[in-house]
Amino acid sequence: MSQSVKNIMIVGVGGQGTLLASKLMGKAFVEKGYDVKVSEVHGMSQRGGSVVTYVRYGEKVYSPLIDKGEADIIIAFEQLEAARWLAFLKPGGILITSTQKIDPMPVIMGNAVYPQELLSEIKEKDVEVIAVDALSLAVEAGSPRATNIVLLGVAAHFLGFDREVWEEVIRSTVPPKTITINEKAFALGFAAKE
Repeated sequence: MSQSVKNIMIVGVGGQGTLLASKLMGKAFVEKGYDVKVSEVHGMSQRGGSVVTYVRYGEKVYSPLIDKGEADIIIAFEQLEAARWLAFLKPGGILITSTQKIDPMPVIMGNAVYPQELLSEIKEKDVEVIAVDALSLAVEAGSPRATNIVLLGVAAHFLGFDREVWEEVIRSTVPPKTITINEKAFALGFAAKE
């Protein structure tokens, strides 16, 4: 087990399943013997506002919080959230983002315009960007709500242990009636990075 603490941020919009993704991730790290701290920061989650979860794991983790420039990986469920939290990613870090766009309230109300070239601008930064059409893959798996599990499948490539660990954590955590969809969503996300 590595001595250093790894920092992951999961960012999205209320209702996208960021909290389930962080729960699955935390459970997987605990099962592999890591000390884990998970901290949830809710914005206006019930109204489609920004939701952020910090997941920190290592031999010994003292604080659940991640400061700017410290995240090893950011998993973004939506492009604007990827841009909003990018400053927290350390140089050379990994941004895994869905290509999905969800209009925030100022855009819905006509007071702002959704930025068009966000991913292009992010790719110019000193970070690795992996952009996946997670929503389409989730629909292919059987539910648009499985976007979070698709992104977890992509992230699994960077988290240091076998795919089987993640699959077992999914099976033991999600409601029984959703296991098949979630397993398929994870497999599609995993394959999207291969």
